[in-house]
Amino acid sequence: MPVYRQIGKIPRKRHIVFRQPNGALYHEELFGTEGFGGISSLLYHLNPPTIVKEMAQSYSIRPEIAIEDNLQNRSYLGFDAIPEDDYIKSRKVLFVNNDMHIGVAAPKKSFNDYFFKNADADEILFIHRGSGKLKTMYGKIDFVYGDYIVIPRGTVYQMEFDTPDNKILFVESFSHVETPSRYRNQYGQFLEHSPFCERDFKLPYDMETHEEKGEFLIKIKNAD
Repeated sequence: MPVYRQIGKIPRKRHIVFRQPNGALYHEELFGTEGFGGISSLLYHLNPPTIVKEMAQSYSIRPEIAIEDNLQNRSYLGFDAIPEDDYIKSRKVLFVNNDMHIGVAAPKKSFNDYFFKNADADEILFIHRGSGKLKTMYGKIDFVYGDYIVIPRGTVYQMEFDTPDNKILFVESFSHVETPSRYRNQYGQFLEHSPFCERDFKLPYDMETHEEKGEFLIKIKNAD
């Protein structure tokens, strides 16, 4: 059962004229990953989200396969990952297949000078160490040790860390991340034998409105 969430001002109906206090129109964006048939969100912007000044030179962060068809038992010391200032550079992929990438990250600094969007995959971030705030176009989510953060593909986000000591296990899933159907009834509500329920989920809060104009860098991960 998708949870309906409303943050900020919205019109009384979908797809109708919605004006700002100065009379200008808000720009409506229907955001989804399966066209008009899947789960989607309606977003309202002060300025068109399609404004792009330029596309910079791309570079590859595709993981290199060190061992193919491995059958050996191995121990991976994830907590020994070398910390790096930059969030993206700190992400080290350990395992890959056609459906997902799994790795670890040890970012030392919040990234406030750019935004990040994974256009390839849904992301799951498990917080092994550290705390902070995830900032997205849907609002903010506070995170602490033991939290799983699920970020749908295409979501533009930043992460604000409280300290430089952070350890994250991340999963990039090329299939959609969803709860197992065996834990849900026909209406989508979690059943009594489910290991989690609706009360366990932290939802976004505090929608920030930014009116400043300028140039903003968005780094997009896209294999195509």
